[in-house]
Amino acid sequence: MKIGKVILVGAGPGDPELITIKGMKAIMKADVIVYDRLVSKELLGYADRNSKLIYCGKLPDRHIIPQEKINEILVEYALKGKIVVRLKGGDPSIFGRVGEEAEYCVEYGVPFEMVPGITSGIGAATYAGIPLTHRDFSSSCAFITGHKRTDKINKGIEWEKLSTSVDTLVFYMGVGNLGMIQENLIRHGRSVHTPVALVRWGTMEKQETLVGNLGNIVQKVAVAQFKSPAIIIVGEVVRLREKLAWYSEKASEEWNLMQV
Repeated sequence: MKIGKVILVGAGPGDPELITIKGMKAIMKADVIVYDRLVSKELLGYADRNSKLIYCGKLPDRHIIPQEKINEILVEYALKGKIVVRLKGGDPSIFGRVGEEAEYCVEYGVPFEMVPGITSGIGAATYAGIPLTHRDFSSSCAFITGHKRTDKINKGIEWEKLSTSVDTLVFYMGVGNLGMIQENLIRHGRSVHTPVALVRWGTMEKQETLVGNLGNIVQKVAVAQFKSPAIIIVGEVVRLREKLAWYSEKASEEWNLMQV
């Protein structure tokens, strides 16, 4: 039997219109689609009516299907000759475990492709009116995981190097660890007056943005009961939101006032 293929596709940050043309074509020709929790359901409507849809959503504290099992599903159907699309929110190479899934395909001799997508750190920030770089404010940007692994395989974030060496910091999956992020950045030299923004459900109709500074953001998040999924943007570029906010949001006006 002819081996099929696995296509690892970035679905973008939420707005279904932000998927690439190549990603959309992959969805339309897929025999099997293995999709994440944050993928727009509207995109699944473009799949062939005979396509098999497999949900493998992940919550911060619970995975519907473990990553190891997801790897097996991709290879299992590809070895049956199927075109398998692994549809991931954002970009598959930014905290999307695309490397692990691609490595598993290589191990079993399954051909694969990677289709980039707009990562949530860029998409949500842009929709919130916050360019991550700007000639007057920021010449560097870093994407950082705010979610700590429990197996202690990784060495962790080197806060003493990160805190003041990069102008704009974008944390993924960090709302639950915001206090730890705040503490480490301040301890290693970042000013308490540094602007901070949290963008929830970025690029979607229910997008919400909360703005503060490094000294008060934890308190503001608690008062507003601001929950994940959200990205955290730290840096002077956040000041531009007051001027550049263009996207109509659900959040109340007082949440969006700059108090830095």
